Amino acid sequence: MTQDTLAVPAARGSAGDATRWWRDAVIYQVYVRSFADSSGDGVGDLPGIRARLSYLAGLGVDAVWLTPFYVSPMADFGYDVADYRDVDPMFGTLADARGLVEDAHAHGLRVIVDVVPNHTSDRHAWFQAALAAAPGSPERARYVFRDGKGPDGAEPPNDWESVFGGPAWTRLPDGQWYLHLFAPQQPDLNWENPEVHAEFEDILRFWLDLGVDGFRVDVAHGMAKAPGLPDVGHAGQVEMLGTAVLPYFDQDAVHDVHRAWRRLLDSYDGERIAVAEAWAPTPERLARYTRPDELHQAFNFHYLTAPWNASRMRDVIEETLRTAGEVGAPATWVLSNHDVKRHVTRYGGGPGGLRRARAAALLTLALPGSAYVYQGEELGLPEVLDLPEEFQMDPQRERGADSGRDGCRVPMPWEGDEPPFGFGPNAATWLPIPPAWRDLTVAAQSADPDSMLALYREALRVRREHPALGDGTLRWLVGPPGTLFFVRETSPDGTGRSLACAVNMGDRTVRIPVRGAPLLASGPVRADGDCVALPPDTALWWDAEER
Repeated sequence: MTQDTLAVPAARGSAGDATRWWRDAVIYQVYVRSFADSSGDGVGDLPGIRARLSYLAGLGVDAVWLTPFYVSPMADFGYDVADYRDVDPMFGTLADARGLVEDAHAHGLRVIVDVVPNHTSDRHAWFQAALAAAPGSPERARYVFRDGKGPDGAEPPNDWESVFGGPAWTRLPDGQWYLHLFAPQQPDLNWENPEVHAEFEDILRFWLDLGVDGFRVDVAHGMAKAPGLPDVGHAGQVEMLGTAVLPYFDQDAVHDVHRAWRRLLDSYDGERIAVAEAWAPTPERLARYTRPDELHQAFNFHYLTAPWNASRMRDVIEETLRTAGEVGAPATWVLSNHDVKRHVTRYGGGPGGLRRARAAALLTLALPGSAYVYQGEELGLPEVLDLPEEFQMDPQRERGADSGRDGCRVPMPWEGDEPPFGFGPNAATWLPIPPAWRDLTVAAQSADPDSMLALYREALRVRREHPALGDGTLRWLVGPPGTLFFVRETSPDGTGRSLACAVNMGDRTVRIPVRGAPLLASGPVRADGDCVALPPDTALWWDAEER
């Protein structure tokens, strides 16, 4: 094999680290409403998750991330929190949460929970007190209240826009305006107020004391606002997210919050972690969230949004590894989550989208660092694009009919030949499950050795057992045009056991030189002398023998 001149190092922890489990963990995202329903109300809940933990352990993941299950009026499906220290009755009880953590640990799974620090629900006790208080009061100082512009204050304080569409300000009857970068029911907290800092540190301690292993920080790029709340000067600000520094996102002061939280996490035993959901305009700015004294990981949305193109994908992988390595952090890789269209559909849908999704799974799990799996991607679930209008309740639809996230949140199909496919005892589910998913259930795929589920189970088994996978280095090899071709090694000089990965993103079959034992392919391949004929949209792993 001919080696490219580029070798990209992945970050490593210090010798004093313990297990560093988070550096190469595979973390499974559970969208609580849609995983498993135990109560029969058509909505997933914590006891339902507890009953399915053996499935997750058998899949081979290392940890589970749970979306918010706190008390909430559900204006944004739980991301509008009214009480951060209790469980919404829809999802169970605090005892159920404690039992879930204990059971997960017994299955060898760690538990990460969401924390939502940029905003609360408008039903939160703090905001209710602010509404009852006068302008300039301590109660209003916990949030971002301002007087409006114009002679009678009838214009918003600035031109900021909500991520969900429309202005980011709502006016109260007394004339003041409050900021909400998301829905009006999600007022932004004022992180210049020390009381807010103290409250959230107490919230983190509450859940750490209950036994959780870490937090996924929602809108980790939020919280801090530019002094004076200056205008952006542009309309269509949602299109600027992740491409430009805005006065309300990715401000430098937000890193003071993350440093304080890292100190708190480090004060607990067991390597508790925090993961940033952060949108930043460059990989360099994103990497700042994972400096040694800040958070442990940050979601890699640049990878998620990369097109199915070998050159573009390689650029994203190289830039990710370079910038993460510069701050000593692990890279993270994610293909789908509860906020974006499922990648089977993004990659073209139908059989072609499924082939690409299978290949993307092997690519993702072969890269250095940590990987995230969104529930149902191991089944190859597509986006549901034809939900009846009465079920389209996502507040993000305010910015356009095609902007809703409902289609990626349809409940999991577990077993049986008709909806609800074992999701719960009630045939009616909060989002309807397509009858066509009868062939995609866990039970159906468990009986098929060529299924997407079988591919994920085997890939996760190999990843767990192969010494070259997980944390470590990546070395590019020269392959045919339209391919990604690299080797993972247990030692930089290549003397240890290695694993090679080739992904054909082109439109024609290519020949890949293979020295060593094939381990896993995303689709049919055939031997061709000392090479393997790799069809389009196909990936292959093998134990590499280097000369």
